[in-house]
Amino acid sequence: MAETPLTHVDESWQRALVVVAHPDDMEFGAAAAVARWTGQGKDVVYCLVTSGEAGIDGMEPQRAGPLREDEQRESCRVVGVDRVEFLHLPDGVLEYGVALRRRLAEVVRRHRPDVVITNNFRDTWDNATNLNQADHIAVGRATLDAARDAGNRWVFPEQVEAGLAPWPDVVAVWAAASPDSRHAVDVTATFGAGVESLRAHRAYLDGLGWADFDPDAFLRANAAAVGGRAGVELASAFEVFPLKWGGE
Repeated sequence: MAETPLTHVDESWQRALVVVAHPDDMEFGAAAAVARWTGQGKDVVYCLVTSGEAGIDGMEPQRAGPLREDEQRESCRVVGVDRVEFLHLPDGVLEYGVALRRRLAEVVRRHRPDVVITNNFRDTWDNATNLNQADHIAVGRATLDAARDAGNRWVFPEQVEAGLAPWPDVVAVWAAASPDSRHAVDVTATFGAGVESLRAHRAYLDGLGWADFDPDAFLRANAAAVGGRAGVELASAFEVFPLKWGGE
């Protein structure tokens, strides 16, 4: 049975905030979309909830964290992003809840984006057996809620009292690579930048120990599959959660 065609996202926005759990999360599929948007002159800021310090088995966290932060900054530079911040919450043991929503609402209120982008936070990557990771699920769910929290002055009012105005103007939250995606972004022209952004995570990729892993081949296979559903050569998939009536 043919898969459902994907609709191209609405790109009539100017500011995006990317919120993900770890360095490398955006690069495994959605960085080429960011390269497209920065190439259009859009403003994109990254917020990494952790430094990915628990992500390399053969390297102690005290060394891995700063190294992975440097790799993320270089990865962002490749796709035209020069503002990257890290919340330094503990890698591997993030918990969904009010505390995380509070931190992320503060980030949204500071950056005042039109669109908030996060990673897939469904239980799996394929609606089957390819399980998602706990940090991704916690951060994605908290990001969706925080994008709404940020607009309500009576939620986390201490931030408002400290001079951080509510921000009710997030149009939508987009979750990259969700198995329930119904939208896509054409990345045919910026695919190469996406590959190089993943390659920038050299220490992490080496630490995975995946024999003969080829970032180009991995990303191309996924992007071609998405592109086939979107009517283009290569694309990135997104699940869109509208926060405004009449949104996508």
